Amino acid sequence: MSKTSSIMRLALLQLKGSKDKVANVQNAASKIDAAVKEHKPRLITLPECFNAPYGTKYFREYSETIPDGYTSQHLSNLARKHQVYIVGGTIPELGENDAIYNTCTVWSPTGELVAKHRKMHLFDIDVKGGIRFKESETLCAGNDFTIIDIDGHKIGIGICYDIRFEEMARLYRNAGCEMIIYPAAFNMTTGPLHWELLQRSRANDNQLFVVTTSQARDTTAEYVAYGHSMVVSPWAKVQQSASEGEETVVADIDFSEVEQVRQQIPIFGQRRIDLYATENKSK
Repeated sequence: MSKTSSIMRLALLQLKGSKDKVANVQNAASKIDAAVKEHKPRLITLPECFNAPYGTKYFREYSETIPDGYTSQHLSNLARKHQVYIVGGTIPELGENDAIYNTCTVWSPTGELVAKHRKMHLFDIDVKGGIRFKESETLCAGNDFTIIDIDGHKIGIGICYDIRFEEMARLYRNAGCEMIIYPAAFNMTTGPLHWELLQRSRANDNQLFVVTTSQARDTTAEYVAYGHSMVVSPWAKVQQSASEGEETVVADIDFSEVEQVRQQIPIFGQRRIDLYATENKSK
């Protein structure tokens, strides 16, 4: 597909969640309505687990099928109503054989489900004096890479913990991606340490845009998200960033920057693939 424009307007919706799925989805819908009215974006992104509390004990209770579940139907209708692309954060998905996945859905301006990405790397950590979390207690891992095409621009999809794995981002770069979008919910232990660092690292390593949309911080929640949704340029500069609370971040993405950086610092063609390589083994 030919590239119709080098400029794309994004709206990142940093949302606060609750234990009320209907209220969470309605809040997202309200923020989408407002973002479209005020900013007219081409693409809207939502946070990880935006329709449910983030916790292993909640995933199965809040899980639903895709694309006929409650949340999917609302996202489809919103995309069609506003004629925008929506990267629908993530929701707990009830999959085949009763398995539960942490899944990102992507909706076209016609309301069509154009992609579904299941979190590839499950968030299993135990930081002494900080946080212990084991997604694998409830969730299954996805095995597929996900690339969408919007106006001729290839965009890779990852989810939160996926950002720690440079090999995944490298394979997206190898496939021609100019951006990677990560719905996310870093916490108050790893957020201050690694949130910005990882985004700038992935952007710098692969000379592309990195976009993260986080949950808003709620200090009364069982899992407290860090916030600070962000857009990082191919130069590894922070282009836009949110604070901690509910916020809409709007960024105009100039994809011509990708080619400029890659031409001026041509590391892709300088890699010694005769000595080392990152390969996609999922094919």
